[in-house]
Amino acid sequence: MFSLFFNKLRVIIQQKGHKISMDKLEHALEWTKQPVPEVLQELHPTQQKKVITYIEDLVRSKTDGLEELYHAISMIVKYIPHFVVIPLMVEHIKPQIAAGVCKKMSVDQATGYANDLPLEYFSQVSHHIENPLMAEILGKMKKHRAQKFIHHELQHHLLHMLDIAEHLNQHMLEVVAKLVTLPEHNDDLVNHPHKGIIEQLRKLQ
Repeated sequence: MFSLFFNKLRVIIQQKGHKISMDKLEHALEWTKQPVPEVLQELHPTQQKKVITYIEDLVRSKTDGLEELYHAISMIVKYIPHFVVIPLMVEHIKPQIAAGVCKKMSVDQATGYANDLPLEYFSQVSHHIENPLMAEILGKMKKHRAQKFIHHELQHHLLHMLDIAEHLNQHMLEVVAKLVTLPEHNDDLVNHPHKGIIEQLRKLQ
C-alpha cells in the first residue's frame, strides 16, 4: 500500500546529537494513510527501529495470504461478465481490496474495469494503486472515460493527479494540461513538491 498524504516525508529531526531519518518509519506506517504521530518522531533511533520492526511484523501477520487471494479473485473474474462483476464490486468490495485485485490483473484487464467502474468508486480505487500503474491504465482507457477521471481528480484530489501525471505519456500529459489550473506565480512553486510536473504542464498550455 502507499500514501499520498504524509505532510512530512523524509523529515530529518535532531535529537540527542543524532540526525534521524524518518523514511523507514513513514514507510512502515504508510498503509494507514495517516501522518506519522509526533510522539514517534521524538523517539531515540533505537526505539524507532523497534517500533518499525513491530509494525512490519504486525502488518505481515495480518495481511498474510491476501496477495494470493487477490490473485485468485483476478483469475476468477476473468470469466465473469463485467455487468455481473461491477455492481457486486461497488456494493460489496472496498476500494482498497479492489485495488489489490486490480494490481494482480494484466494492464488490459485492469483497464477494462477502469472503463466500466463508476467514476467516484474508481477514484477511490486509484488512491490505492501505484502511480506508474495508474498512469499506464489511464493511457489505455477510453478517451472520454480518462478525461472524466482526470477532471474529477484535478477538482477533488489535485495532488493525487499530479503524482500520477509524473508518469503519464506525452499525449495524456497534454490532456491534463488542458484541464488543470496552475499557480500563476513562480514564487508559489519554490517549495512545491510537484514543481517539476507543474512546470512541464505549464509548457504544454
